[in-house]
Amino acid sequence: MSARNEEYDFKWCPGCGDFGVRRALEWALEAYDAKHEQKHSMNVVVAGIGCSGNMVHLLEGEQPFGLHGIHGRTLPLAFGVKMARPELNTVVVAGDGDFLSIGGEHIAPQAARNLDIACVIMDNGVYGLTKGQSSPTTKFGVKTSSTPHGKIESEVFPLKLYMSLGVSFIASHYSSKPKELAKLIGQAMEHRGFAIVHVQSPCTTYNDNYDQLKGDPKKGIAPLVWDIPADHDPSSHQAAEDILNRPGIPIGIIYKGDAPSLEDRQNEIRSKVKARTPEQLLETYAL
Repeated sequence: MSARNEEYDFKWCPGCGDFGVRRALEWALEAYDAKHEQKHSMNVVVAGIGCSGNMVHLLEGEQPFGLHGIHGRTLPLAFGVKMARPELNTVVVAGDGDFLSIGGEHIAPQAARNLDIACVIMDNGVYGLTKGQSSPTTKFGVKTSSTPHGKIESEVFPLKLYMSLGVSFIASHYSSKPKELAKLIGQAMEHRGFAIVHVQSPCTTYNDNYDQLKGDPKKGIAPLVWDIPADHDPSSHQAAEDILNRPGIPIGIIYKGDAPSLEDRQNEIRSKVKARTPEQLLETYAL
């Protein structure tokens, strides 16, 4: 149970990767507040539905504003927050099922707008909250509660998808290193534009792939994760594509563009267009 929400039962399974993501997000928000000398209430965390959505109820310490929305609609909600209060540091937390299935249609429009928000996506490869059904990132042929004879759809490759849609900041990490992840989330918050940090966050109940991610020499398992080389140029499209075409899961910033954000574009228009009063606007409709 949550002390702040006694009527609800919010919890994660022991060992869930989301615990590491939670700690990383808390550290990132604290560092952002200190750097910008702002109150914690200047942060807004927008969550969808699923295990990841419980993040807004399970954050510890001083609380940011939290908005627990409906399934797949974190990006439209975050869009509304930024349009009403562009000065707020707005962070989306979502899962692979929430963000990439029903929510997938909203990624391209926000990438095109370059909305100034940071998204932290927790990918466990299943629908964990609803008992382990296959998700967009579940691998082809895997047996789950919804695919007892194996998944028949091809899996989605999120990092390549983000790159193809024009997301201006793309980073990848995993939940076992929260201090490093916190720094990456902080860089996403500082980026002026649409930023996504895609995090491998294992589900210990339905898809426990810790050994595959980190590797286990005793079992002869090579790690899937690997550090992006220090000489990688994240401003280069070609360099980012080369990273994404390598096997395994890269750790670090893959791409970072410098296109103007939606707010920058709006401010440019405002500087050129003379504001009109409500009366003047109404007069334009007069016959």
